[in-house]
Amino acid sequence: MTVVRLRYAHRFRDRYGTVRWYLRRPGCPLARLPGAPGSPEFMAAYHAALAAAPADKDARDGPPGSFAALVVSVYRSPEWSALARQSQETYRRLLERLRAEHGEKPVRLMEPRHVRQIVTEMGRNAPAQANRVLSLLRLLMRHAIDIGLRDDDPTRDVRRVRYRKRPFAAWTEEQIAQFEARWPVGTRARLAFDLMLYTGQRRSDVIRLGPQHLVGGKLRITQQKTGAELLIPIHPALRASLEAAAPAGHLAFLITELGRPFASANAFYQRFKPLIVQAGLPTNLSPHGLRKAAARRLAEAGCTPHEIAAITGHATLSEVQRYTRSADQSRLAEAAIVRLRPGGER
Repeated sequence: MTVVRLRYAHRFRDRYGTVRWYLRRPGCPLARLPGAPGSPEFMAAYHAALAAAPADKDARDGPPGSFAALVVSVYRSPEWSALARQSQETYRRLLERLRAEHGEKPVRLMEPRHVRQIVTEMGRNAPAQANRVLSLLRLLMRHAIDIGLRDDDPTRDVRRVRYRKRPFAAWTEEQIAQFEARWPVGTRARLAFDLMLYTGQRRSDVIRLGPQHLVGGKLRITQQKTGAELLIPIHPALRASLEAAAPAGHLAFLITELGRPFASANAFYQRFKPLIVQAGLPTNLSPHGLRKAAARRLAEAGCTPHEIAAITGHATLSEVQRYTRSADQSRLAEAAIVRLRPGGER
């Protein structure tokens, strides 16, 4: 089988498994490449995108008053600088798609119908992404008003897409045991698993952990998303995994087959997901489900919401309660049945 390798061509896989190709060249807008690599339509779009590469910095930024220029202006704004790095990476991917498709269009001519069309097209069959695009367009229009490109906000009356959210499934004890049986202590898979389960952190924080975060038998973590600073005692099971599988001489506990830290949380997700499948577990399980399992375990152990938040780093108790709702229901139901037994309180 022939493998086609093209400079600046990058493959992305979304959460539904759909593969998309883009030309991503430093200093140039992101360009969508249709079809499969090597196909006529793919190659035509590839060469067209290369030929369209701007000759200077001003051209890359786009004409004054254009959508592309507005995106670049947002990148340079204090509001953008205040965002967490993870948020910037997520938003930038969508903004670059918007810039590639609408870069030359004048911002002053955007109308609500255009906003609805963009949201519909970019969020087709993905309502959560549609709402994220709408939020970004609102950010752009607020910035356009601030710098004098517009007097009004065309996104104001555009409604968000309503849909029923599918929460990440928390791992059950049976599923945890099944993964542990497939990936014993000493494997990199088990180390990744234990880091998530016994710290309760997001994968974006777990991939950055290393020996430099060890402080007196604890892990010092500054969460990338929230900025929360945590000091978490190391569970004996996690300590065993670290001693058995943590690579020597690296600043990250989790490294790729090439001996490098994971470039992003998404890169880690793409490597960890097959490990779940190889353990014979349902495909709806995810790394984030281990964060929820950690919160559930803490709740079942009788920890208060404040104690759980001290581990997970949640900013509000309502978020902790949402994560531990199933554990609370089970514990309360059991207590209720005990009271109905002979001799129990009523």
